[in-house]
Amino acid sequence: MKLAMIGFGQAGGKIVDKFLEYDQRTGSEIVRSAVAVNSAKADLMGLDKVPQDNRVLIGQSRVKGHGVGADNELGAEIAEEDIDEIQGAIDNIPVHEVDAFLIVAGMGGGTGSGGAPVLAKHLKRIYTEPVYGLGILPGGDEGGIYTLNAARSFQTFVREVDNLMVFDNDAWRQSGESIESGYAEINEEIVRRFGILFGAGEVGGNDEVAESVVDSSEIINTLAGGGVSTIGYAAEEVETEDSSSGLLSRFTGGDEDTQTDTANTTNRITSLVRKAALGRLTLPCEIEGTERALLVLSGPPRHLNRKGIERGRKWLEEQTGSMEVRGGDYPVSDSQYVASVVLLSGVNNVPRIKELQEIAIEAQENIDEIQEESEENLEELVEDDDDELEPLF
Repeated sequence: MKLAMIGFGQAGGKIVDKFLEYDQRTGSEIVRSAVAVNSAKADLMGLDKVPQDNRVLIGQSRVKGHGVGADNELGAEIAEEDIDEIQGAIDNIPVHEVDAFLIVAGMGGGTGSGGAPVLAKHLKRIYTEPVYGLGILPGGDEGGIYTLNAARSFQTFVREVDNLMVFDNDAWRQSGESIESGYAEINEEIVRRFGILFGAGEVGGNDEVAESVVDSSEIINTLAGGGVSTIGYAAEEVETEDSSSGLLSRFTGGDEDTQTDTANTTNRITSLVRKAALGRLTLPCEIEGTERALLVLSGPPRHLNRKGIERGRKWLEEQTGSMEVRGGDYPVSDSQYVASVVLLSGVNNVPRIKELQEIAIEAQENIDEIQEESEENLEELVEDDDDELEPLF
């Protein structure tokens, strides 16, 4: 699947940069074109892979390249005002060669949180290609203002895109981990999952053809209908062809009996599908009630079979209750892993989103109270009991 990726804000820019690195490393060519948009000049300068001509600094007249300071209302205003500058960079994208737009943004800050929904609305008005969002939720320890920003951004972003894929930092940050190393690992997880998903259906240089083809239309149909999506991932290492023992023989069942070989491969695939769906999702949720799902198995062709994928797909149908579960494989000859990626689209039972909104409402009430109290305190401080002083104006 060919994507035009737009990283909005600091987190968005870093993740798009990571996608470009993944593309170069794996030769997957998912990112047909990449743009980074920010109100902070330093963040744009810190990128490695996004071309210089595709880095757009917005809001210069208002924030002088210093960012919006977690004010996502200002982020939205600046995006509205400078939408023509963003469009100028998007005009360089060969849109006839892309299957969809993907806007990537952290939802707790200011620029991406406020600007990404504005850009989504703009793109949907102009182009016929689907516009997807990849929103990153802040960790609970990042503070009330970031939670409030994320809740408001989420509500807006999900309405403006064709589908909002969500990654929840709270579910992935490990205790005791430094912020820098924590986010680097999180970005790697994001790119790995979405890389396999969007890479499916592309024929590599070795012309490996999938048994059950998953192409861009399957992904688009799974994401159609809007709502929120989450992704699960599970992988198992396999050894090289000439190994006679260890993981390879455990995975394939060895070469002695083809039927045993096939049965073991089928069972292993089914197990990986379960691990992906029931393990750590990008946005933790109950999978029952999912509207649509897509299963992609990736790895060396000899470790993939149609029967395993079909069994995994049926298991997903039973677990989700969805009648729209698609599945297929993505052969990668030189891979040392067999990986299962499960896309769950239109998820409904998401405790984290409900919790986020409750905390945000409470934070909003606290902010209003503090503002009111602050105004009263100021009045008391400058109170002029004797009317001896007159203000300048």
